[in-house]
Formats: sequence, structure tokens, C-alpha cells
Amino acid sequence: FIGHDTWLGHGAVVRPEVRIGHGAVVASMAVVTKDVAPYTVVAGIPAKPIKQRFTPDIAERLIALAWWDWDHSALRAALDDFRTMKAEAFLEKYGE
Repeated sequence: FIGHDTWLGHGAVVRPEVRIGHGAVVASMAVVTKDVAPYTVVAGIPAKPIKQRFTPDIAERLIALAWWDWDHSALRAALDDFRTMKAEAFLEKYGE
């Protein structure tokens, strides 16, 4: 399983039984042998967490928002905000 809003760097290797959470980032050339939590950045051989992209509260709110399931017209309408707003502001505008 590879979640939505996930980045896999060039040459990264992910074992088939591993789950990559929504919003995770796997660095280039990393070898992922264990599950990666949502919105966690991992790197190395074997890959280890190096930082969180967001606080747990923001990560949970982004997962609940599930913007990746929005229809194309909603995504198009929010595109400028995606590009310019910080996550917290985006959640304030579009979240629950």
C-alpha cells in the first residue's frame, strides 16, 4: 500500500509487504523495510524516520480532509490555495 500525497524519491526501494502512509516522503535511494507512518520523512539503508512533515494534529486533519478524493472541479478551484497557503491555513479554509 502506498498512500495518497506520497513522494518516492529516485531509486527508492520499498519491500512489497510495507505500507507507506498518506503524505509520507521516501528519500532517493532509501530502502524501506518497515511501515512508514503518515506524513513521515524517511531516508537511508534501511530507511529510518528523519522528521515529520506536520504535527500529528495537522496530519490527522489532512487525512480527514482527503483532498485527493475531491473531483477535478474542486481541485481546480483550490489550486492557487494549494500552491500558496500553508497547510494550517488551507485546513482552516477547506477543513471541517
